[in-house]
Amino acid sequence: MQISTIISTLESWAPLSYQESYDNSGLIIGDPLAPCTGILCSLDCTEAVIDEAIAKGCNLIVSHHPIVFKGIKQFVPSHYVTRVATKALQNKIALYAIHTNLDNIIDGVNKSIADKLRLENRSILAPQPGIFDKNGDPVGAGLVGELPLETDEQDFLNWVKEKFNLSMLKHTPFINKQLKTIALCGGAGSFLIDLVKSKNIDCFITSDLKYHEFFEADGQFLLVDIGHGESEQFVPALIVAFLTGKFPTFAVLQSLVNTQPVRYLKD
Repeated sequence: MQISTIISTLESWAPLSYQESYDNSGLIIGDPLAPCTGILCSLDCTEAVIDEAIAKGCNLIVSHHPIVFKGIKQFVPSHYVTRVATKALQNKIALYAIHTNLDNIIDGVNKSIADKLRLENRSILAPQPGIFDKNGDPVGAGLVGELPLETDEQDFLNWVKEKFNLSMLKHTPFINKQLKTIALCGGAGSFLIDLVKSKNIDCFITSDLKYHEFFEADGQFLLVDIGHGESEQFVPALIVAFLTGKFPTFAVLQSLVNTQPVRYLKD
């Protein structure tokens, strides 16, 4: 089976046309016509992930985050992107990224968060006008759903910490009400805060919030930052499950490398 077959299958799930204009999803390095020897799925593509692919005989890495994201004018070995790209090329390993196109579908990145929180009655938070997937579902950013039961704020945050194995999270002051309607956006979702304020939403979970952005909640809803990598930690398993369902007899592996670049100093 050629790498192009894997790519076509991924893009039937999350077409490249769904990605944001600033993104770089798709095949970044590699020959799409080469036979695929195995697939390794990861959140990020680092040198350690390349080494793991080599050790496991996989010549295709499917990561959520693209290794080449912003414009690069120089490829020098002192930069980690160059080292990753060079190692991939030297070992004939193809690198494919499925990023904001996977963010923008109902059964993509945000599904992996909503499943953990057991949200019901799910819908896209910010649908793109007139754009629907092959199942007729809207395409767009974020997701909104409902908890099975109204939940106390402190109990809910403790539950989120448990489900996402968090050592800490950041949140705005409590709004002193039971939580039912939950919005979420894996990765950086501050651009959705104004939209959340305009809807009857009790809590918004996302990451990468700046200090002044917490003020924007203005007591109208509970705003929670669980961390970027933490919010997307289940995405590799989501990709593995999708590809395994399409290619049940093929080697589709989840990376064992923890690519999280952020560490927390605990007491």
